[in-house]
Amino acid sequence: MKKVDFDNGTITENMIQTALPMLVAQVISLLYSIVDRIYIGRIEGYGTQALGAIGLCFPVIILTGGFTNMFGLGGAPLFSIALGKHDREKAGRVLNTAFRLEIMTGALLMVFCGLFAPQILAVFSATAEELRFSVPYIRIYLAGTIFVMVSTGMNPYINAQGYAGAGMKSVLIGAVANIVLDPVFIFLFGLGVNGAAIATVISQLLSMLFVLKFLLGPENEFRITLKNPFSFPHAKEIIGLGLSPFVMQCTNSLVSVVCNSVLMRTGGALYVSVMTIISSVRQILDTPILAVTEGASPVISYNYGAGRPERVRKAVILMASTAILYTCLMWALIERFPLMFIKIFSDDVNLQQAALRPLHLYFSAFVFQAFQYSGQTVFKALNKKKQAIFFSLFRKVLMVVPLTWLLPYVFQMGTDGVFAAEPVSNLIGGLACFITMAAMIIPELKKMEG
Repeated sequence: MKKVDFDNGTITENMIQTALPMLVAQVISLLYSIVDRIYIGRIEGYGTQALGAIGLCFPVIILTGGFTNMFGLGGAPLFSIALGKHDREKAGRVLNTAFRLEIMTGALLMVFCGLFAPQILAVFSATAEELRFSVPYIRIYLAGTIFVMVSTGMNPYINAQGYAGAGMKSVLIGAVANIVLDPVFIFLFGLGVNGAAIATVISQLLSMLFVLKFLLGPENEFRITLKNPFSFPHAKEIIGLGLSPFVMQCTNSLVSVVCNSVLMRTGGALYVSVMTIISSVRQILDTPILAVTEGASPVISYNYGAGRPERVRKAVILMASTAILYTCLMWALIERFPLMFIKIFSDDVNLQQAALRPLHLYFSAFVFQAFQYSGQTVFKALNKKKQAIFFSLFRKVLMVVPLTWLLPYVFQMGTDGVFAAEPVSNLIGGLACFITMAAMIIPELKKMEG
C-alpha cells in the first residue's frame, strides 16, 4: 500500500497526497448523509414526520462524534509528533491508548444513552408521536457506537502514518454500503426508519473491520496490541488536545438550537427552513476546507516533531493560502449564483426567495472562516491545547450565541440579526485566532532554526 513520505517528499506533494483522499472520503460521507435523509423523507405515509423525529436524535449522534474526534483528532497530532522525533515507543502507546479510549467510551455511551433514550429525547421537545420513531431508531444506532467510534476515531492514525488511501477506503466502504443498504432495509424489507438505522450500523461495522484489518496487519508498523498497556499520562494528553474538536462539534449543536429558537420567534417556521438550507450549504462548502486543513495537520505535526521549522512554515502558508483562495471563490459564486445553491435543497419558490437575503448575509465574511480553520489546525497540530480550546469556545460560545440574541432583539435586526451573527463572528474570531497563531508560532519556529 502506497505511503506518503513525510521525510523526503515536498510539502506540496505531501499535502496533496494526504488532502485529496480526505476530500474524496468527506465528500462521499457527506453524500451518504444527505441521501439518508432523502430516503427517510420519502417513506410513504409518514416520511416527513419521521424525518423530523430523526432530527431530534442528532444531538446524541453529535455527542458520539464529539467523543470520537476527541480521541482521534486529539491523539493523531501527538502520534505524528512522536513519529517526527522517531519515538516509536511513544507513538505506539498513543495509538493503543486512543483505541482503548474509543472502546471504553463507546460502550458507556451505548449503555447510558440507550437506557435513557426516551428521557434524553424528551429534553429536545420530542412528543409522544415522535418518540415512537426516534427511540427505536436511536437505540439501534447506538448498538453500533463502538463500530463508528473505532472506524472514525482510528482513521486519523492511519492518515498520520502516510496511508491516506487506506483512510479513504475505510470511509468509502461504509458510505457505499449505507447507500446500497438503506433502500433495501427501508423499502424492500419494509422496516422504515428502523431499517435506516440497521443499514447504518452494518455500514459502520464494515468500516471498523477494514480499519482493524489495517491496524492489525503485518504491513503496519504500529499495531493494536494487548502488550502495549493503557497509558494514563498519554490519555490525559489526548483528551487535553482533543477537547478542541470536541468543543467545536458540541457547540455547533448548541448554536443550531439557539438559532432555530430565535428564528421561530422572529420569523416563524419559514425561516427555520431557511436556516436548514443555509446550514446544509455550509456543510457542503466546509468539506474542502476541512480536507485541506486536516490533510495539512499530519504534515505539520511530523515536521514539527522532526525539528524542521522551514517545512512547518511552508505547510502552514500553503494550507492557509489554499483555504483563503477557496473561500474567496465560493463567496463569489454565492454572490453571483445564490439560487444555484438554494435549489439543491428546495423547489419551493417562496422558500427560495426568502432564503436569498439570509444566504448573502450568512456568507458575507466566509473568507475569514479560512483564517479560523487554519489557526485552529496549527494549534492542534503543534499540541497547543489551551489556545485550540479557547478559540473553539471564543467564536461559537462567546460570540455566535450572544450575537444571535443581541442582534435580533437589542439592535432590532429581526431575522437578519440571526444570519448576521455568523459573519461578525467569522471576522472577529477568525482574525483573532490566526493573528494569535502567527504571533506565537513564528517566533517559536525562528528559535528552532537558531
